[in-house]
Amino acid sequence: MEFEKVTYYKTPIGTARIVGDEEGISSISVIDNDTEGSTHIPTCLQECVKQLDEYFKGTRTTFNLKLNPQGTEFQKQVWRSLQLIPYGKTWSYLQQSEELGDPSAIRAVAHANAKNPIWIIIPCHRVIGSDGSLTGYAGGLWRKRWLLEHENPPSQQSLF
Repeated sequence: MEFEKVTYYKTPIGTARIVGDEEGISSISVIDNDTEGSTHIPTCLQECVKQLDEYFKGTRTTFNLKLNPQGTEFQKQVWRSLQLIPYGKTWSYLQQSEELGDPSAIRAVAHANAKNPIWIIIPCHRVIGSDGSLTGYAGGLWRKRWLLEHENPPSQQSLF
């Protein structure tokens, strides 16, 4: 049995702790302390670091990685639905519940989003309140705002 590998990648909004193996990425979380990026990146995590780097540089809008999140079948279904939200767009929790076929499951869907183990790549930051408010985000609302602005920067106003 292969053991999961871990690497640390510095992002503009904190250090990402990436965990995975040949079966795929099982976890990406942001940590608040000032951990340095890893100098050695395990082979099975190199593509993930490369794609995250491209995302933060603004040259990648979709990810193509093998994912292996651990959770219940319902959680996995919710996390798969998050991957349907296009780059630069947002859904409300109600829209996500409707996409899953049960508008009354809004609280269960929100709870599953909160348990999302794969930061950014499974984009729970793209889910907002029905009134457009930024609501709950495990990485902190300031990071959620940063990510949404990164994906949808304000357009430059014409000076003339």
